[in-house]
Amino acid sequence: MDRVHISIVVPCLNEVEGLGELHRRLSTVCAAVKESHEILLIDDGSTDGTWEHMLQLCAADKAVRAVRMSRNFGHQLALSAGLTLARGDRVLIIDADLQDPPELLPEMLALIDAGADVVYGQRTAREGETWLKRSTARWFYRLLNQLSEHRIPADTGDFRLITRRVLDILNQMPERHRYIRGMIAWIGLQQVPITYQRKERFAGNTKYPFGKMTKFAFDAITSFSVKPLKLSIWLGLLTSIIAVLMLGMTIVAWFLDLAVVGWSSLFAAITFFSSIQLFIIGILGEYLGRVAEQLRGRPLYVIEQVVSGSTDLEAKSSRNALRTESGGDN
Repeated sequence: MDRVHISIVVPCLNEVEGLGELHRRLSTVCAAVKESHEILLIDDGSTDGTWEHMLQLCAADKAVRAVRMSRNFGHQLALSAGLTLARGDRVLIIDADLQDPPELLPEMLALIDAGADVVYGQRTAREGETWLKRSTARWFYRLLNQLSEHRIPADTGDFRLITRRVLDILNQMPERHRYIRGMIAWIGLQQVPITYQRKERFAGNTKYPFGKMTKFAFDAITSFSVKPLKLSIWLGLLTSIIAVLMLGMTIVAWFLDLAVVGWSSLFAAITFFSSIQLFIIGILGEYLGRVAEQLRGRPLYVIEQVVSGSTDLEAKSSRNALRTESGGDN
């Protein structure tokens, strides 16, 4: 298919309330830029009429392409699907909640034109978020950079503009547990920040409750660091030292006839060492499980349908091609 200058990739999950405003703001900023563009809306298994609204937008705007996943695969895989379909020389990644302002696109394009390969949004403030959410996010990025061999900018999300060069490299990465912002940081090249204040959601509720955020954080850490595996060595050394000290205390107590009769101390020691062993086994199991999933070689996602804002024939041919594509690593 023909190339365009700008592709905008938007993963969506139950975002029917905000799609109209999202399309309006994206279309306005693209009109101001005066470059050829496409808006890729990825429906990640929505159940609230999001897909039907996407079809209406396709009918009204030939720049819109609606992509329907066969089920809910998760934000990062839905985003990956959209990135494999993007035709643009520049690709903007943005969420559907409008917390990240699409109006920054002209400034981001100017930085790309000046030589940057990636322009990533860096938050200076988070409106409408609880103290707990802000605190955990801040400490997560600090912890991730301590554990990771590659620095990932703090206080950033997936909101960023990348060149075609970066996109092609990203689409060649086959890992299943994907952390897109970290994968882009790993690529290197020239990456520059653009600061902004993150707004509240325009409509709807967050699609990242605490449980999903915890899993996402663990995916990020295990995808970019093997230091948790090395932790077992240090824990083993520490517990060995404690065990030797406890043995020494037991021998001294026996010689001084101060040994306490009972099972409480023995039970505490066994519980302590067993918990350490189970913790280490859990870390090993997590990494081994990811290796097993990767070796199965299943497609990362399945695309059910692609509808373009042009003709039904184009949509059908795209759908058939993507069924074949979804069987590969990308």
